[in-house]
Amino acid sequence: MDIFSILNLIGGLSLFLFGMSLMGQALERRAGSRLKMLLGKLTTNRITGLTTGLGVTAVIQSSSATTVMVVGFVNSGLMTLRQAINVIMGANVGTTVTAWILSLSGISSDNVFVKLLKPSSFTPILALFGIILYMFTKESKKRDTGMILLGFATLMFGMEAMSGAVSGLRDFPAFQNMFVAFANPVLGVLAGAILTAIIQSSSASVGILQALASTGAVTYGAAIPIIMGQNIGTCITAIISAVGANKNAKRAALVHLSFNVIGTVVWLSIFCIVKAVAVPAILGESASLMGIAVCHSAFNILCTLLMLPLAGMLEKMVKKMIPDNEVIEQTEELDPRLLGSPSLALERCGQVLHSMAGIAVAALKDSIGSITRYDEETALRIREAEEKTDHLEDILGTYLVKLTSTQLGENESAKATEYMKVIGDYERIADHAVNILESAEELVQKGIVFSDQAQKEYNLISDAVEDILDLSHTAFKDTDLKAARKTEPLEQIVDELKETLRTRHILRLQKGECSVDAGFVWSDLLTNLERVADHCSNISGCVLDTAGHTMNIHQNQRLLRNSGEDFGQELQELRVKYKI
Repeated sequence: MDIFSILNLIGGLSLFLFGMSLMGQALERRAGSRLKMLLGKLTTNRITGLTTGLGVTAVIQSSSATTVMVVGFVNSGLMTLRQAINVIMGANVGTTVTAWILSLSGISSDNVFVKLLKPSSFTPILALFGIILYMFTKESKKRDTGMILLGFATLMFGMEAMSGAVSGLRDFPAFQNMFVAFANPVLGVLAGAILTAIIQSSSASVGILQALASTGAVTYGAAIPIIMGQNIGTCITAIISAVGANKNAKRAALVHLSFNVIGTVVWLSIFCIVKAVAVPAILGESASLMGIAVCHSAFNILCTLLMLPLAGMLEKMVKKMIPDNEVIEQTEELDPRLLGSPSLALERCGQVLHSMAGIAVAALKDSIGSITRYDEETALRIREAEEKTDHLEDILGTYLVKLTSTQLGENESAKATEYMKVIGDYERIADHAVNILESAEELVQKGIVFSDQAQKEYNLISDAVEDILDLSHTAFKDTDLKAARKTEPLEQIVDELKETLRTRHILRLQKGECSVDAGFVWSDLLTNLERVADHCSNISGCVLDTAGHTMNIHQNQRLLRNSGEDFGQELQELRVKYKI
């Protein structure tokens, strides 16, 4: 083996690893909605969790990525440790799909149809379609499909290059002796674990083993322990991910390690006993690419069958290894680990933002009620809500900026933009809630009482504001375009009410029917209520923007105002409803 073969090996390995990474990332983006659907079906049912982990890993071609997601979910409180155990077990089986795809390289036959099954035959065609979709289409889903095809083509070209580069090693004594040494099961396990830990992918590690097996120097006796070790090495990604996480997330990573270590110890012991007692002839035979795929799948399935009934014991074991303390840990609202899976990270952003929206809406309604029914407990609740929305605005804004720097699909990018706009509106609604509360406190401290007429007027405009608040919240929460369109005429009604009530207030001041102090409070109230309606209009506008794939809220609002009879008719109906 000369220097050029070594360079070809390095180049092939680089292409192989890059292609696998490229394909995995594109698959994850392309299957974003399916991932959310699969993970949304998680239950404590072990079979459902198992199949979910298997399905997600088969889609994104990486058990490490699935396990990192699981650690992030557990850390965020989205998944229990028991659910995580079932998913991790499924992920180990799902990762075997890659080995089966790579094993197609080992097909050999003179039959034309069989030859067409070899990746070297159809990979160039896939690469051609991939580059056409990636370079000549603008739709994000088609570009991602192109990226998947290009990633697969790159991976297979890398595999072919590696196999070609190491083909000369079959007659190299040192290479043969190395695999004779790996016939020692313990050394084989260590070699598999170290290699996989370095490249952080058991799928890639199995691919490299398959490339080496193409020389004919790798026996089944050497390959099986290496495959067992690869399952241990792949745990390094989850362990690194769990650094700095809460106890349950660390337990999830420990479950992944324990599952693979226990499975390896049990089946390696059985392997050694069978090898010593029965001395199967197959262990001395050269391993084929298909044979390695079979061994990889069989080992992972056997580990899962062994450990699935013991999931409860595994949970208790890791809880003893990482015990609880008296301090109750807070789960992270937005876990940076999820940024590796943009579609899932965006889903989590939506959950946190909807929580923030609910807090702001409740605070505003509490503050409106405090004008007539002030109490200290409600005042404390409103201020705590405002502080909470400030905190959530900060973490959401920072997280979304990081998220938008990743490669999002077209729909996901539009949703992320909507979220970035909406967080400011809900934070400001909570601020206005505190402003209205301060007006209520001023009324109490100064002993100011509104006249009966002023109280009726306040009830009227506050009812209109609560209605627009509910409409915009429904529009955002349920992506209800009908509710979003109804917001705009109601916002105009609030504007008209504000001007009318301000004029009436001036007339009462002139007649001496209202004190100056009451007048200041009244003016502040009207201003805050009108601005809340403006923010509600912005929120509904963002929902319409996302649905219409536009970015111009004010243009959409103008279109609604000028849309003819529907807007005008609804406006007239609202004027009757909120007539003073």
